[in-house]
Amino acid sequence: MIAHAPPPSNVLVFADEFRLNPSRNIVRSGAVRFQLKNIGEDDHDIAVRRRAANAIPSASPIVRPGKLGELTVRLPAGRYVIFCSVGDHAARGMQGAFTVIRSKPPSRDA
Repeated sequence: MIAHAPPPSNVLVFADEFRLNPSRNIVRSGAVRFQLKNIGEDDHDIAVRRRAANAIPSASPIVRPGKLGELTVRLPAGRYVIFCSVGDHAARGMQGAFTVIRSKPPSRDA
């Protein structure tokens, strides 16, 4: 039997000045798709990085007001920060903790 990769975990994040409101803060390891709905008046994006200070973030393109953007990343288990990397938005409150837990191993059918 061929094992197939599970579909990505989906996280819908609403962004406005100056908050991020994710639909969940915990997902299983593997592919994670963040969809950012900009309900604010300013441009925003969604970025994710490990909690370590020197971690390099992955970020979506800029999402204009009223639009929907997307970022899909493969994340191992660990603690992360999601944030808006536009200007000083993260410092103004557009950030939060995010946890990725270990996925269950694929089941084997006999």
